[in-house]
Amino acid sequence: MKILVINPGSTSTKIAVYEDESPVLVRTIRHSIDELSVHPNVMDQFEFRKKVVLQELDKDNIPFAFDAIIGRGGLVKPIHGGVYEVNEAMKRDTQNAMHTHACNLGGLIADELASSLPGCRAFIADPGVVDELEDVARITGSPLMPRITIWHALNQKAVARRFAKEHQTTYEQLNLIVCHLGGGISIAVHRHGRAIDANNALNGEGPFSPERAGTLPAGQLIDLCFSGRFTKEELKKRISGRAGLAAHLGTTDVAAIVESIEKGDTKAKLVMDAMIYNIAKAIGAASTVLCGKMDAILLTGGIAYSDYVISHLKERIDFLAPVYVYPGEDEMEALALNALGALKGELTVQQYV
Repeated sequence: MKILVINPGSTSTKIAVYEDESPVLVRTIRHSIDELSVHPNVMDQFEFRKKVVLQELDKDNIPFAFDAIIGRGGLVKPIHGGVYEVNEAMKRDTQNAMHTHACNLGGLIADELASSLPGCRAFIADPGVVDELEDVARITGSPLMPRITIWHALNQKAVARRFAKEHQTTYEQLNLIVCHLGGGISIAVHRHGRAIDANNALNGEGPFSPERAGTLPAGQLIDLCFSGRFTKEELKKRISGRAGLAAHLGTTDVAAIVESIEKGDTKAKLVMDAMIYNIAKAIGAASTVLCGKMDAILLTGGIAYSDYVISHLKERIDFLAPVYVYPGEDEMEALALNALGALKGELTVQQYV
């Protein structure tokens, strides 16, 4: 089976070609600010990103012939995890998504390209809006603001399945807490194959991260909103983008911050240790959802490469359950294996409605 994987990010487009489980091509195409400024609206980048994909395939002399094309899922309405065939309802909701992100282009480009190939199917899998929360997890102190979750579902579920395979069991038989440590930080409780609780890592819940503010004091936030100091859009950036480590230290580069700490930067150490403290506290809180009965805690994402972060985090959480580290995020492989499972009939293909 030949599979094309398309993963649009805010400043890059990742593509991969797989033959069954084997990668033939894996590439990240970086986009400059100048390139993207021509198309400031994400949806306006559709043709540009599609052309980039085709150019890369042509550059490597890869024939445009695939059994499936799978894109990173967009921020559509909440859905259960799994593989979905791209259909008209999904395309409509993606084009009118409430949340703007380049990932919204993944399924749209996959569908457009697949439609030109006989027998080729277009999929998405485990988008960031996967919602498997139990009802009790949705209730907040205000009926006006029920909890929603936007998180790293694709990588978290892929890592959970990988852990299960390594331990000769299945994802559906395990109780896990998985923490994705990236530009945003998501912490989810996985019980027997469902993420029954997860934070809104995109714009306002959980620990602060390199780019995001996480949970903020509500009263102070309201006062700031009406202070006249910032526009609505500027305040949104103060929650996601110019927040977290970026706001405190002027950079999101964890390795550079750790280097500063090693040179004696006390402010960098305080802020970094505060982020780790908040991550650990959130993992501890998540453990109560499973009444402390976890098989493991899995740490993943780009920051999981940092020995400083992982060692200090383990000091605070390894009494809860065994801790396993899976640095990085292999979203391309996860998408490819989801598409392959769908083609082979090993995974149920769900319909978006």
